[in-house]
Amino acid sequence: MMNEKELPVYAALDRMGIEYTRIEHPAAATMEACAAIGEGTGASHCKNLFLTNRQGTAFFLVMLGSSKKFRTASVSKQLGVARLSFTTAEQLENILGLTQGSVTVTGLLNDTAHCVHVAIDRDLLNEERILIHPNINTASLVVKTSDILRFLDLLGYEFTPIAVEDADAAVQSGSLCTDKPPNVFCCKKPPCRV
Repeated sequence: MMNEKELPVYAALDRMGIEYTRIEHPAAATMEACAAIGEGTGASHCKNLFLTNRQGTAFFLVMLGSSKKFRTASVSKQLGVARLSFTTAEQLENILGLTQGSVTVTGLLNDTAHCVHVAIDRDLLNEERILIHPNINTASLVVKTSDILRFLDLLGYEFTPIAVEDADAAVQSGSLCTDKPPNVFCCKKPPCRV
């Protein structure tokens, strides 16, 4: 059964000519709960984080592969921000219209101030298809990664590609990514008012 939060997502994807396959499932608020969803689709799971700077004036949607380990220092440095931390539930609701456990790129449809910066793990960009939530965590969509980039473009968002270590590699090496920051494709946006 479809939820009213999903309907604008499907309307936007249809209007943009973006194909998707919908999978309904029990609530999946963690990557562990998502593990079995989408088996056999050839799609990679996408971990989405909604972050803010120390002052709470800049907001970032960070998209990572499911096996990636989020390290604040590394990602903050690549994005040119002093220190990123998770937003509050209120900020998430006010800016993306989402609840914790359902953070997704389609929440950008609700970013009326157009103040969110997007960052995507470079390895995720190499995946043919990814799984995303359609603004709720009881369904997932299989979508071509190239279509997600088109979705961002059609909404007027640019993104910053970032390098993030696999969780296993981070544990084995005990170090942060040593790659030089990638070329940044970002634009200056005014601070969000929440």
